[in-house]
Amino acid sequence: MTTTHVMTTPAAITRPAGPPSAAGAAVQVARRALLKYLRTPSLSVMAVVQSALFLFSFRYVFGGAIQVGTSTYVDYLVPSYVASIVLFTGGGVSVAVAEDKAQGFTDRLLSLPVPRLALVAGRTLADSATNAWSILVTAAFGFLFGFRLTGSVAAGLAALGLCLIYGVVFTVVFIVIGLLAPNVQAAQGMSLIAFVFAFISSAYVPASTMPGWLQPFAKNQPLTPMVDAVRSLTAGSTSYVGLALAWSGLLLVVFTPIAVLRYRRA
Repeated sequence: MTTTHVMTTPAAITRPAGPPSAAGAAVQVARRALLKYLRTPSLSVMAVVQSALFLFSFRYVFGGAIQVGTSTYVDYLVPSYVASIVLFTGGGVSVAVAEDKAQGFTDRLLSLPVPRLALVAGRTLADSATNAWSILVTAAFGFLFGFRLTGSVAAGLAALGLCLIYGVVFTVVFIVIGLLAPNVQAAQGMSLIAFVFAFISSAYVPASTMPGWLQPFAKNQPLTPMVDAVRSLTAGSTSYVGLALAWSGLLLVVFTPIAVLRYRRA
């Protein structure tokens, strides 16, 4: 009795024709970040709980003691809170970027022949999507807590669109913070600088009620025209919209090259 041995030829390895495109690399980076987010449900749950608790506190704990002129405080608060919610959730972006560096994932990305801008774009795409989730949920809580549009529905949707633009802009800012931070703990601490801009602005109280020496900073920092633009749109006006878009463009022009440069030097 004889045994027949069948020789098999290993399948040929197909090599890619060239390096991945910038768009393809950005999509893959975004996909990986989003899958990591979705596989950690506590991240999305805590974002919802945090936004609801902060809004509840401002609305019902501090709201009764704050006067904002002729409008009710809830109509003053909710648009600006939705516009600035990315400053509260952006720390998670910085921490995620710092974690990727600490775990070696950034090094693996940098070993690939892909444009560094694609890495920034992919990370921005993913984190802007998660920020959009926070913005939409926070807006829903705003209506639940008593906010009502005084302008048209179209103006309200434009205000929401501005908030989504802010989500993209500040995502890039927090990516830079994560790339600059030496470790995860430092990234979390450095991201707290956002609270300074959130509170020393017209987001929660009119800037005119602050001490005279503080008003110039509160009125001329980027967040104030951003929240004022969203607030004005919900009331049916277009005041501050141009200035808010100008600040958004300026922040992107400044921080995007910094992010790309930091990836190149990582």
